[in-house]
Amino acid sequence: MLQDKVALAKKIDSFLKNIIASGGFLLKYRITVNPPSAPELDLFAPEILVELAGPDSSLVLERGAEMLRSLETIVHESLRLHPEHHDKISFDCRGYRAARQQELKLAAEVAAERVLKTGSPFSFAPMSSRERRLIHLVFRDHDTLTTQSEGEGMRRYVVLYPRDYKPAGPVRR
Repeated sequence: MLQDKVALAKKIDSFLKNIIASGGFLLKYRITVNPPSAPELDLFAPEILVELAGPDSSLVLERGAEMLRSLETIVHESLRLHPEHHDKISFDCRGYRAARQQELKLAAEVAAERVLKTGSPFSFAPMSSRERRLIHLVFRDHDTLTTQSEGEGMRRYVVLYPRDYKPAGPVRR
């Protein structure tokens, strides 16, 4: 749990004012402390939610929301947040995060059906640490399936295995 969320929200506000003005971005934002969450969409609800909107929203969401993730990372670093608290402050733009979480959950369901049917592992595409965590959480208590992260850096991905799987060799993507 974050300490003094209101003070953190004020620091985020100050930081975003500078970034948006310096970059000449046409963006507005809203910072919500203890936002309501939809349990079916979010396995780890943030304690502070920063929502971006405006004419430059498309820039924020380009290349798989690279700028959105970058802003979030820079804020985490500027606040000197311990990695275990990174999920407590979340950035979104035009509902991208909620839609992406729903997409990942659907992909996880399809992958589970495939693995259960074929008995072979399934490799997801590379994804961020937050997205990999969501996949791991989906299968955390599953009786017959298990997950493992593989790969390095930006190419890190999740592999879904039958729980008793014994590989004959390296998993092919």
